[in-house]
Amino acid sequence: MTPNPQIVKSVEQLNYRVTVGDVAAQAGLELNLAQQGLLALAADAGGHMQVADSGEILYLFPKNFRSILRDKYWSLRLQQWWEKVWKVLFYIIRISFGIILIASIILMLVAIAVIVISVSSSRDGDDRDRGYNRGGGFMFIPRFWIGDLFWFFDPNYNTYRRQRRQQVSGQSQINFLEAIFSFLFGDGNPNENLAEERWQKIGAVIRNNNGAVVAEQIAPYLDEVDADEDYMLPVLSRFNGYPEVSPQGEIIYYFPELQVMAKERKPQPVSAYLQEILWRFSQASSGQIMLSIGLGGLNLILALVLGSLLQDGTVAAELGGIVALVASIYWLLLGYGTAFLAVPLIRYFWIQGRNKKIETRNSVRQARAVALNQAGEDVRQKMSFARQFAQTKVISDRDITYTTETDLLDQNLKNIDRDDREWQQRLESGS
Repeated sequence: MTPNPQIVKSVEQLNYRVTVGDVAAQAGLELNLAQQGLLALAADAGGHMQVADSGEILYLFPKNFRSILRDKYWSLRLQQWWEKVWKVLFYIIRISFGIILIASIILMLVAIAVIVISVSSSRDGDDRDRGYNRGGGFMFIPRFWIGDLFWFFDPNYNTYRRQRRQQVSGQSQINFLEAIFSFLFGDGNPNENLAEERWQKIGAVIRNNNGAVVAEQIAPYLDEVDADEDYMLPVLSRFNGYPEVSPQGEIIYYFPELQVMAKERKPQPVSAYLQEILWRFSQASSGQIMLSIGLGGLNLILALVLGSLLQDGTVAAELGGIVALVASIYWLLLGYGTAFLAVPLIRYFWIQGRNKKIETRNSVRQARAVALNQAGEDVRQKMSFARQFAQTKVISDRDITYTTETDLLDQNLKNIDRDDREWQQRLESGS
């Protein structure tokens, strides 16, 4: 079974010596899942179990356990290889939309130029036959646009512009080809890991309160809350918690397995409530967005102009070459030009609606956090009752009675020697 990445990451963050409660709180995992995952990881990565005299179990891992896993699992190697390859592929995909846009503009510009020159030459020939001299045809080719675009993609130019923007804004900037993809499709869901973050914060709140909380302390991190406190059931299930009724008939919740730690840890800073991040239209700068819109508009205008020039079906056949090629993919070019402006427009209005819902949920959770800070006497009584169940137990090396690191006989002899020394010290202190 491939190790759980969240458990692997948590073991590293917790310095390779953990309890099930440590990992469950750190990663926001269900305790049963954390238990099974730690057992599997210890078996695969050469980990060891340590048993305290009170019966709690700790897991000790070598610091190179990732290398051990890589050597053992081809799937992990393949996954790491694919992650590297996918980064390259996805970058190519991202910049391909900008390349297609530039190629489309250049193709249509060249095709239009060929058609206009051909028509102009034809008219000049007719005029000479009639004895007229009109001084030749006139054609406007926006050479500035083409040259400017190629200059814009020069690596040194982009580096200079990026450095200047970083100096002004203090933020890194994506390049223009990436900006086109960002303008079209955005930059992904900013709350993709919201569920994981939610449980991590809840686990941290429980840990910070020494394993005993009231429902009002958890409510700011949940979406739906009811007066009957049914929303605490998933929390109890995930972290093996227990409800306890106070003499006043109010319920508090304590989590014994989250009260056991492998080492003393300071309370983690946790935000007062779970705050979702608003969707951004694009990470591209305003200048990059305006240039994308301008190029998209130019692309669509060129497609419409080209369509009017190709209305006579004989033009492409007569001229052949690039004109025939562009004529054969004309509807594809027109569709791309239309979608290039339509997709961001639709996405803009979709983001506005999405962000309104996010703001509403954030406001509700924030209101619960404010209500907790301004709690009345009944809530303070519940919290006082919960503190009666709040405790932490840190398992030190002295508490370990058994470990899979060494032979059982050696451990027994070591424990006997330790007990003898402690007994001797007690006798000497008593005398």
